[in-house]
Amino acid sequence: MTAHEQITALQERMGQSIIGQTDVIERLVIGLLANGNLLIEGLPGLAKTRAVKAMSKNLEADFSRIQFTPDLLPSDVTGTEVYHQTAEGAQFRFEAGPIFANIVLADEINRAPAKVQAALLEAMEERQVTVAGTTHKMPPLFIVMATQNPIEQEGTYPLPEAQMDRFLMHVQVLYPPVEDEVEVIRLVRGEEQDTHSGGRGKAPPAIPQQAVFDARAEIGQIHVADAMDRYMADLVQASRTPGALSEDLARWIEIGASPRGSLALDKCSRAHAWLKGRDYVDPADVRAIVHDVFRHRIALSYEAQGDAVSIDRVIDEIVSLVALP
Repeated sequence: MTAHEQITALQERMGQSIIGQTDVIERLVIGLLANGNLLIEGLPGLAKTRAVKAMSKNLEADFSRIQFTPDLLPSDVTGTEVYHQTAEGAQFRFEAGPIFANIVLADEINRAPAKVQAALLEAMEERQVTVAGTTHKMPPLFIVMATQNPIEQEGTYPLPEAQMDRFLMHVQVLYPPVEDEVEVIRLVRGEEQDTHSGGRGKAPPAIPQQAVFDARAEIGQIHVADAMDRYMADLVQASRTPGALSEDLARWIEIGASPRGSLALDKCSRAHAWLKGRDYVDPADVRAIVHDVFRHRIALSYEAQGDAVSIDRVIDEIVSLVALP
């Protein structure tokens, strides 16, 4: 099987476990292919954790889940030096934390205080962790998928802007339509029946990691025209100088997207084009992922919040006003 066929099979298998969230599944796969970390936000019970587990289950990868709580310590995430008494004498030995895996699920990341959230920063950006002056490298396939509850909920700690910017995309999970909710009920009921009856049988072999690396190599060869580069840069620039587009945007936007926004647009749009079977990027690819790329990088003003203007509405306005290439 080609890399494209294997990644498509991964999407299909995930879709069998996650009903009515095809966009979320696609964003998770794009994050995997673009070699970036994802922030997944939604109300409790919308299958955020299940979606990440479905990916790890069907991919040949080590999976680690960290439940973030208010009493968690940074060393609980990264690992620590542990004192050992051996025949050769006493020595300190590094005990790796759960961050050392291929797919790391940082569950409810905004339930832990800032010092624990910051423990992920070096791993997410540099793909390494430094403990007691020693640097420990992450595996070649490494991605952090963090879930969070809406910050309006009780007991949450908003992530600082510096850490939000480290995430490639901010994916929102919404309620499924009623038709899909019926299928969810039947799916979970069937899983319970299979558990009681001894299972469904042998699962298909997991998709090998090499398929991801091969896909990334092919995505690196996707053609991006000069006009498309300028279009992505114009979208980012529009978020920084909103007054040049409209008075409303000038009132609504406090801080625009960083250069990481431009890089994320490029990576994600190429991955999106590859998934659609094309060897070039067109405006539809950029528009398909621009909300996920900008959602956590544009800070709204108090005036926008007072007017009940959502971040997605602001991004819609930017997309509608920036000229197509």
